[in-house]
Formats: sequence, structure tokens, C-alpha cells
Amino acid sequence: MVTADSIKTHIETSMSCELVHVEGDDGYHFSALIVSPEFRGKNMVQQHQLVYRALGDRMKQEIHALSMKTMTPEQWAESNNQN
Repeated sequence: MVTADSIKTHIETSMSCELVHVEGDDGYHFSALIVSPEFRGKNMVQQHQLVYRALGDRMKQEIHALSMKTMTPEQWAESNNQN
């Protein structure tokens, strides 16, 4: 069974990331916050496609649902300054 930690590790090894946080404890439904410079200049759909590519066949076979919040490092810094 896939775990939040294994998804996190897979994303971190497949993409350049400044932050990856994945939650989910039922083995099928997960939520992730991913901050990556690879998202610069890409819209949300393109950002999510990068993550789906990083996860590969896991998205088709092991992960039933993954909700994502994707941000560039600049967006992440700005969101933290507003809090």
C-alpha cells in the first residue's frame, strides 16, 4: 500500500522541490502541498501535470485521489508573508 511518505519521497526524487508535504492515512486519498521552481511560468494544470508525470504509474494504479496545491517559491514566500 502506498503511503504519504512514499509519495513525498517519489515527488522529491523526481522534481526539484523546495517543499513537499503530503497527508493521507487511508492508502488511497492524499493531499499535497508542493513548492517547486519548476512551476514558474506554468499554469495550474501544467503544474499538476508535472506532478502526475513525477508519480508516473502510481497515479493510475496505486493512488485513487490526490488533491494538490502547487506553488512557485515566490508564491510560497508571498503567502507566508501575508500570515
